[in-house]
Amino acid sequence: MKRAIRVTSVSIIVQKFGGTSLADVDRLQAAARKAVSAHRAGRQVVVVVSARGKKTDELIALAREIATDPPPRELDMLLSTGEQESVALMAMAVQQLGADAISLTGAQIGVRTDSSHTKARILSISTDRIRSALAAGKIVIAAGFQGVDADADITTLGRGGSDTTAAALAAVLQADECQVYTDVEGVFTTDPRVVSSARKIDTIACDEMLELASLGAGVMHSRSVEFAKKYQVPIRVRSSRSDGAGTLIVPLASEGMAAVTGVALVRDEVRVSFHGLPDRPGVMSLVFCQMSQRKIPVDMIVQNVGLENLADVSFTVPQDDLAETLTAAEQAVAELGSGTVRHGTHLSKVSVVGCGMRTHTGVAAQMFRALASADINVGMVTTSEIKISVLVDRNDCDAAVEAAHSAFQLECSEACVPSVGQGAQVPQFRSRGSHQEIEQAVVDQLANMEDIVVSEVQLDSNQARVTIRDLPDAPGILAQVFSVVAEGGVMVDMIVQNAAQDGLAQLSFTVPRVDLDRCLVLAESVLQAWPGTHTSSDADIAKLSVMGIGLRSHTGVGDKMFTALADEGINVQMINTSEIRISAVVAAQLGGLALQRLLHAFGLDERHGAQVGQVSA
Repeated sequence: MKRAIRVTSVSIIVQKFGGTSLADVDRLQAAARKAVSAHRAGRQVVVVVSARGKKTDELIALAREIATDPPPRELDMLLSTGEQESVALMAMAVQQLGADAISLTGAQIGVRTDSSHTKARILSISTDRIRSALAAGKIVIAAGFQGVDADADITTLGRGGSDTTAAALAAVLQADECQVYTDVEGVFTTDPRVVSSARKIDTIACDEMLELASLGAGVMHSRSVEFAKKYQVPIRVRSSRSDGAGTLIVPLASEGMAAVTGVALVRDEVRVSFHGLPDRPGVMSLVFCQMSQRKIPVDMIVQNVGLENLADVSFTVPQDDLAETLTAAEQAVAELGSGTVRHGTHLSKVSVVGCGMRTHTGVAAQMFRALASADINVGMVTTSEIKISVLVDRNDCDAAVEAAHSAFQLECSEACVPSVGQGAQVPQFRSRGSHQEIEQAVVDQLANMEDIVVSEVQLDSNQARVTIRDLPDAPGILAQVFSVVAEGGVMVDMIVQNAAQDGLAQLSFTVPRVDLDRCLVLAESVLQAWPGTHTSSDADIAKLSVMGIGLRSHTGVGDKMFTALADEGINVQMINTSEIRISAVVAAQLGGLALQRLLHAFGLDERHGAQVGQVSA
C-alpha cells in the first residue's frame, strides 16, 4: 500500500539525476530510493531526470542514419523521448517503494521556451501543476532538457539541459537546495585523472565554479551555475552511489579565503592571432562582430599595447572551430585592409582560480615559478580578478596542472588550506506578499533569465600600465619578473602576454598608479639580465570591466562591448578575459564616458556601474 505523506512544510528540494545515474535498473532504483528517503524526511521533492545512459547519443546517431542533416524540429521531437522514458520508469520505481509519484514532460511542467530548436532558451516556467502535485503529497518526476515553444512544438535545451531545468525549477520554486547527483563525489581541486592527490572541495562559490568551467564540465553545466548565482539557489553536487555530503556551490564567497581553490584544464585549444592591425577605434568591434555572427565561442582574448599605430590581438577557440574562425579572421582582415592572420595548434589552457586572489598578493609570481620549475614555457597570459590563465603546449599541460596544484598545496585538507567557500553565506530569495505574489515575482524574473547577462560595469581609474617588449620567450622569465614585483610589495592586477614572435614576447600589466615608479625600478632591476628588452609605462589609463554570468557562452558580449566603445571613438589599448569578465584599458580621460556608454549598451542603470580601486592578481 502506498504511503502518501502530505507535507505541510514549504521545504522543497530539487534532485537531478543524470543519464549514468539511471543507466540500468539497479541505478534507477537507487535514485528512486534517494528521492523517497528525502520525501519521508518531510520534504517536498521534485526529481529532474535526463535520458538514460547514452540514449541521447544513440538517438542522434539513429537520426543521422536517416538524414545527413536532420531537421532541428524533428530532432527535438525524437530526442525528447529519452527523458520521457526516464520519467515514466522513475515514477514506477518510486511507486514500487510505497510513495506516490507523478511523471511530467516539459510541456506538462509548463516550461516555455523560444523556438531555437536543439538549443532553446527558457522564457518562463509555470509552477501550478507542480505545486498542486506536491501539495497532494506526490513526488514530482520532471523531464529535464525539454520544453515547448509558443506553437506548442517540443524544444530541447542543448547539452546540459537537464542541469538547466533542475536549477531553473529550484529557482522558480524557491527550493532550499538543488541536489545534482553524478558519478563523482563532488567538485575536486583539479581533475583526479591528471593529479591523483586532487581533493574534494566542501564548499565553493559560484564565481569560482564558473571560472573552473572545465572542472565543472563533467559535473555541472555552466548554465545551471549561472542560474544558481543569479537566483541565489545553493546547489549540492553529490554521488549517486554513496551518501556523502558532496560539494555545496553557494552564490557568494566569504572573507578569509585561500588564494587558490582549484586548477582547471582545457586540453584542446587553438590560437588565432592578428598581427599588424590598425590601432584605432572600431577595429576590435569589426573583428568580434565576425566571431559573434558565426556563434564562435571565443575564450582567451589578449590584446597588448600597440606599437607604431599597429596592434596585435590573439584569442583561443575550441579546436573544432578553427576552420570557421580562420575564415572569419581573414574576412575581418580583408575589410580592414591591413593585418595578417596566423594560428597555433596543439595547445592547452591551464588556469588557477580562487576568490582569495582579491586580497592575496604574489599569486601570479607563484604560478609562474611553479611552471618554470617544471621547465614549461608560457605562450599567452590573461587574468581576471580571481583567475590566472596561461596557454601552454599540449604535451606540457598535465605537468603544468600538477605543478600548479602542488605549488598552492591544494592536496592539503581544508583544515590545512582554508577553502575559498568556507563560511560562505547562502542567501535565500525573500519577498513580502502572498504566496501567489512571491511566485509571480520569480516567474517574471525567469522570463528573461537566459538573456545575455551583464550584471555590472566597473571603472578603475587608479591604475597605471607597465609594458616590457622583447622579452626572451623562455621558461622562467615571467617568474623572475613577477617575483621581484611581488617581493617589492606591488599589487599586480591585469596581466597580458600575447603570442611571441621571432622568439620574443611582449608583456603588459597594471599596478596601482601610486606604485608605478617603484614598480619600474623593481622591473628594471631584473630586466638587466636581458639587455635587449624595452620598458614603457603609462599612468593615464582607465580599466573598464564588463562582468556577468556566462560571458563566454554568450558570444555577442564582446561584440556589443567593443561596438559601444567604437561608437564613441574610444580606442582599446589592452584586452583580457575570463569566463565571467571582459576587461579593456582605455585612455584615462575617456574612462567616465566609456562607463556610461557601456551601461547604456547593456541596458543597465547607474546602480550597476561602479568606481573601484585596484585588486590583486
